[in-house]
Amino acid sequence: MKKIIQLIIYLAFSIIIIFSIIENDNDTENVIKSNSNKKLTEKDYVNMYCTGIKEYVLEDRTRVDCLTDEYAIEFDYAKKWAESIGQSLYYSKKTGKKPAVAIITNGENDLKYIQRIKETDEKITIFEIPANIVKNKKE
Repeated sequence: MKKIIQLIIYLAFSIIIIFSIIENDNDTENVIKSNSNKKLTEKDYVNMYCTGIKEYVLEDRTRVDCLTDEYAIEFDYAKKWAESIGQSLYYSKKTGKKPAVAIITNGENDLKYIQRIKETDEKITIFEIPANIVKNKKE
């Protein structure tokens, strides 16, 4: 039974990290300069929305996407919801910060993944980031 509980906790650790975002969405053009339309990567979203330390390295060489005064935040696309939970919980335990995930969504169909995170652990803060494409300024 103890191993099952440990496995559940481990899986939960691989699912969530959110972030203290909701800063300026207008920073997009300054953060990513592109000559053509470009799908943004998770790192692009970290650069746009993280208001804390980006890629904070822990003693075991794992990296917290965004570490703020309050949260250890994992950024992931919605389909990677389970992985984000585990990472956020692990980073929270290692840093003493609250677990959070920044989930990048591609429409209403991805909202089911946010619901899964909520059902897994109510203590994980969830920041939803609607996916977007940076367009060339000349267009």
